[in-house]
Amino acid sequence: MTGQGPDVCLDAILSLSGNDSWSVDRDHAVRNLSAYVVRSFDEHSLIFAVPLRVSRPLLSEIPLDCRGSAGAVALIIEKIKQNAGSDPRLGPLIGRGTRFPHQFSSFTEPYTLVASPAALACDLWHAGPRNCADASGIRLLINGALPCPGEFSPREVASVTEAVAHLCDAIAEIACAVPAMVLEDAWLSALDQQLLRDVLPECGLVSFIGDGSRLARNYTRHRCHFRTAGPKEDVNIPFTCPLELGPCELELPASGRTVTGLGIRKKEVCAVAGSNAQGKTTFLEGIIAGVDDHAPGDGRELVVTVQGTSIAEALNCQLNRADVSMFFSSLPPGIRGTVRAASGMGSGSMNMASQVQQAIERHVPLLIIDEDRAAPNLLVHSCIQTAEITPLSEILARDRLRMGETTIIFAACAMDTLVAQADRIMLLDQHVAHAVDRTVFRRRVADSLEKMARDLRMGG
Repeated sequence: MTGQGPDVCLDAILSLSGNDSWSVDRDHAVRNLSAYVVRSFDEHSLIFAVPLRVSRPLLSEIPLDCRGSAGAVALIIEKIKQNAGSDPRLGPLIGRGTRFPHQFSSFTEPYTLVASPAALACDLWHAGPRNCADASGIRLLINGALPCPGEFSPREVASVTEAVAHLCDAIAEIACAVPAMVLEDAWLSALDQQLLRDVLPECGLVSFIGDGSRLARNYTRHRCHFRTAGPKEDVNIPFTCPLELGPCELELPASGRTVTGLGIRKKEVCAVAGSNAQGKTTFLEGIIAGVDDHAPGDGRELVVTVQGTSIAEALNCQLNRADVSMFFSSLPPGIRGTVRAASGMGSGSMNMASQVQQAIERHVPLLIIDEDRAAPNLLVHSCIQTAEITPLSEILARDRLRMGETTIIFAACAMDTLVAQADRIMLLDQHVAHAVDRTVFRRRVADSLEKMARDLRMGG
């Protein structure tokens, strides 16, 4: 069978007249991109996309800064997804009637990102350039799947077109029924995050983790990255900044609410310490995700981080004239060039050294290091380690000014000498944050090293 049948269906869908609440958005209907009807690979399903315009004048109805409108659109999309299982007209969103409906689960997978500089989970239906509010109303790109007709007779084409029309009816009804007050809350939440991210530097901060934030994530097949994953329901203890760490009090720019939490300061070195599986990596991932805007209920709505954050990890990959001179005084065998222009297949430590040095030289506002993904020899000293490597702990102890304008926050469990160089130390125990007195901790580290030295000498 040729593609003529699906093409006829598409022509019929694009010709739908709609009603007072919706119309086909023909201005944004680009064939094979935003508007299509195609058979699935097994030819059992008919997959379609159609740009829809809902007539609700959201921008005039809610007279707020339009930058926050993505929050309202995201809420509308999630309301539609939530009703997909109960409203038969929304059946195409879940592939109802198709042979393998699970193939289309991405159409209704929940999505708690409102806006993100990354293209993560872009296959999921979420607020963005194709799902937004403008002067004409609410624009939505609808994806769905129907059972594929045996033949594309006029009757079958009419049936497909009718199903899409009913789908549009249901979507428009839901979009128009969400109370303005509810949409305004979601709008303000998104706007607060955007505006707060812009003013953080004026407050001397690079990141803010609000009290009550729930950072633990629940991963799914479609949301398999911590930036896109939804909130974890069981072990998800709300964050509270210990008083000893000097909680910040900030006014949210859009809503005017006052919130408290932990502020990560410019140019500081901050340690997140704790034993295994206590939430250290989760905390750092929350900070990284703070460059995104999150919907109410995600748990990270009050976690905001400036753009330009860098992550340093131990990766085995090619170096191309990389500068590693901050950490290495000479190059190992197999690496060409000089410590200021090293090339070749670099080890994890060499690549991480390059990442850290590059971040500092570019004056990135925040550098994040997780012990679990780092090269230990680049962070702390070892007796086995050659003199050609100067670890980060020694650089922080002897030449702190080399960090420049960059804030460093790291997670560590077994790197006491690195933790001892931090300006502030936060301990996570049973996922609850506690402050660690730096002076007391340093004394404990010194006592521990002295005891270790005595034990080694006594052991002969």
